[in-house]
Amino acid sequence: MSLLSQCLQNQWLSSFSLEPRPQESQLLRYLSPVLAIVLTLLSGALIFLWQGQDPLIGLHTFFISPISDSYGLAELGVKAAPMLLCAIGLAICYRANIWNIGAEGQLLMGALVGAWAALQVMDSGSRFSLTFALLAGSFAGLLWALIPAVLRNHFNTNEILTTIMLNYVALNLLLWAVHGPLKDPNGFNFPESALFNDSVTLPIILEDTRLHLGLMFGLLAMVAAWVLLSRTFIGFQLKVIGMDASAGRFAGYKEKKLVYFALLICGALAGLAGVSEVTGPIGQLVPSISPGYGYAAIIVAFLGRLHPVGITLASLLMALVYMGGEMGQIDLGLPLAIGSLFQGMLLFYLLACDVLIGYRVRIKKTVAATAAMPASEGA
Repeated sequence: MSLLSQCLQNQWLSSFSLEPRPQESQLLRYLSPVLAIVLTLLSGALIFLWQGQDPLIGLHTFFISPISDSYGLAELGVKAAPMLLCAIGLAICYRANIWNIGAEGQLLMGALVGAWAALQVMDSGSRFSLTFALLAGSFAGLLWALIPAVLRNHFNTNEILTTIMLNYVALNLLLWAVHGPLKDPNGFNFPESALFNDSVTLPIILEDTRLHLGLMFGLLAMVAAWVLLSRTFIGFQLKVIGMDASAGRFAGYKEKKLVYFALLICGALAGLAGVSEVTGPIGQLVPSISPGYGYAAIIVAFLGRLHPVGITLASLLMALVYMGGEMGQIDLGLPLAIGSLFQGMLLFYLLACDVLIGYRVRIKKTVAATAAMPASEGA
């Protein structure tokens, strides 16, 4: 019995590589979010078709119906406000190449401590009760961001890992609080705090809607961030550190202080977003105060090109995606998770467009020749 083995010779093997483009188009760089949105809409139409829905009706239900009246427009502002605050803070971090993934946890800690403060002072009758609650929530978010800042500066710990892990710590602290010390004794055993009274509730800025003062906080943060990043020396230092940390250190910039500054500002804004939610449309502390605003703010920051004005527009779009997911569930019977699917597609297409604008795909072909193995015979 003979066994002959021989490998294929002169086989063509293809490999792909990314090659930087000689000159990157700035126009395409700014149009990248628009292209990502268009591709998301096209993919969404295919998903609706796959689900047995008319694509045009599905897209209309998802993106037009939620804002077809004044109440819907007000709800758009309600959902955009926390993402706007978080994304503005994240943009400051990302400009400095500080990869904070912990806005969700900082938001939850702001909500938790802000709710505790509101419960302590809401019966005092003081006109500063609301201010105290807002400051407490913002400070809690700041302190929560201080942890990864200290770990990065003094222990060389990766802030991506620490911030994302602290999100789960914050969530479990919130769950412990609403099931334990902050649970309403008259709440029929539901995991929620007592309802806040008017002294610790944000004013409504549009009658017969839920639109509250939290949106104004977001708009003020947008203006302040624009001034910080484009008109101040510390904003310039953040950009330099982000582009080349060694050049910044050579110029005498204090990198550790800038890390503290960026992370603490981000934490305070995320904490303000959290306390604005519990003192605004919700009016109490509940486990589900955030459907993932802190995570969605990452997409918002990059979709807005890390520019405060772009982030404001992107937060409105992301708020519309949240509302569209709810509307699709109500009117079309689709799963609520379709909203998260749209968020994921938007981020995927944005990253893909950014890569292909800066790089071009090269296909390299190589020849692999393998010598024949010697024949062997056996009985």
